[in-house]
Amino acid sequence: MAEHAALGFDPAPGNPAAVLALTRKLGASAKSLGEASRVVTDLVSHSSSWQGEAATAFRASLSRDLPRYLSSAHTSLEEAARRLTGWHDTLVAHRELAARYEVQAAAAKTEEALTDVRRLARELAAEHAAAARRVSATLNAATDELAPKEPGLLSSIWHKITEDPADALSNASAILGAIGAGVALFFPPAGLAIMLVGSGLSLAALAMHVSDAKFRKSLTDGFTKGQFDADFWKSSVTLLGDTAGSVPGVAALASGAKAGTAAARAAMAATPEASALTGLAPGTTAFQQAAWSTSDDLRQIESPLTGWAMRSSSQETRDRVGVAVATTGAVTAGCDYGSDSEALEHGSTAVDGARGVLEDAPSAIKKSGRVWSALRP
Repeated sequence: MAEHAALGFDPAPGNPAAVLALTRKLGASAKSLGEASRVVTDLVSHSSSWQGEAATAFRASLSRDLPRYLSSAHTSLEEAARRLTGWHDTLVAHRELAARYEVQAAAAKTEEALTDVRRLARELAAEHAAAARRVSATLNAATDELAPKEPGLLSSIWHKITEDPADALSNASAILGAIGAGVALFFPPAGLAIMLVGSGLSLAALAMHVSDAKFRKSLTDGFTKGQFDADFWKSSVTLLGDTAGSVPGVAALASGAKAGTAAARAAMAATPEASALTGLAPGTTAFQQAAWSTSDDLRQIESPLTGWAMRSSSQETRDRVGVAVATTGAVTAGCDYGSDSEALEHGSTAVDGARGVLEDAPSAIKKSGRVWSALRP
């Protein structure tokens, strides 16, 4: 306040030297980020300057969004440095004008002259505050782009679904399986329909996983190179779950196709003079009935291990335990869209693996045997 004793206030507070020092630091940081952005972009674009297994592994570990984030941060810091440079120049000009007003106020001979100078100083203060707010707003906008925002729950889930649709189908199948098992306790037809949809998703997930070179590599590296790492076990458990989950759907299709073909042939043989469309209606009806009947039979087949362990329990208790086992699959599937914790992922793989070995695989084998005996000529 001693600097502006005559005016009674500082019309243009600020430290131009501090602002200039910060501007230089931001400029240097922007330059470093620009260089990092260029290098990472070259690496991701498979530059010929670095090739080989190490380069391939490094590129695979890089987030696809990293170059974009670095470029955005570089642009933001450059903009912040430019804005601060402008603010430094404005601050210097305002402080020079404030010093001039202070001299005029100290030299004022009359109260009227002092009032006029103080009015000019207040106008300067208002202009200075408005300029400071504008700079602050632009700096906040630039800072918002320095790093990616943490996505919301729905955004995170959608990102994971689009990033790995095969896993998304596996997870959806597990969730529908649990829902179907629960609904079947009270409304068997509705529960069976839900489980059939889940089985179809398992079949689609199995096809997508098997066609994925990265998925196959995680499995083959385990057997050929001894790399029994987390990726190997996760892929193995996923493959087991997809295969077991698709059995009811495949069995229903096969059983329905056999019955439908037989019914269509019988209808056409009964009226040989009619067109081939004669067998369409009875074939379709037979397909639906056989597929539904097979699915309902398989729904009631439990794992031999579970049957042995619960041999003295009532059927109602067995059904509820079956729902509880299916629910663990839904829970681990839901965890896949939660925190990106390695411990949680490994725990989910262990739970799915245990369920697959003790429940899903034995049950699938028993169901496959039942269907095969029914389909044999």
